[in-house]
Amino acid sequence: MSSIPISRATLRKAARLTSALALTVGLGACQAQYRNHGYVPSAEELSQIAVGVDTRASVEEALGSTGAGSVAGDRGIYYVRSRVRSFAIREPEVVDRRVVAISFNDAGVVSNVESFGLERGRMVPLTRRVTSSPSDDKPFLNQLLGNLGRIGPSGLGSPE
Repeated sequence: MSSIPISRATLRKAARLTSALALTVGLGACQAQYRNHGYVPSAEELSQIAVGVDTRASVEEALGSTGAGSVAGDRGIYYVRSRVRSFAIREPEVVDRRVVAISFNDAGVVSNVESFGLERGRMVPLTRRVTSSPSDDKPFLNQLLGNLGRIGPSGLGSPE
């Protein structure tokens, strides 16, 4: 058997090619990877929900059911979407989170639709649609002081 002579120039080209390939694979492994979890309805979908009109059933029909219920029972529905970044050997980091909270009153009718976002690591309200009540027009101190003298011995109504 005879061996095929390989020139030094060919060996250098092969070494450069192997080095470039190893560097490309190595840098590619260090690229951040993103995972999306959950679902949040779009603003267009949320605009279909009428505060004071829609019920839990109509909300779930329009937006779909959610895996997260309210801790307080049937008082709310929560839609949550998170985006998590994984980078090399670092711990995964939540880079974006959106939460839509739809609250219901005692009759099961939508009383509030709120959207929250993750800004600088803190949850902050982005939008809010709330049913207005007669007390919304009065300042807090007027509401508080206005009840002085209206409380009877049983705690209900005014004394007679």
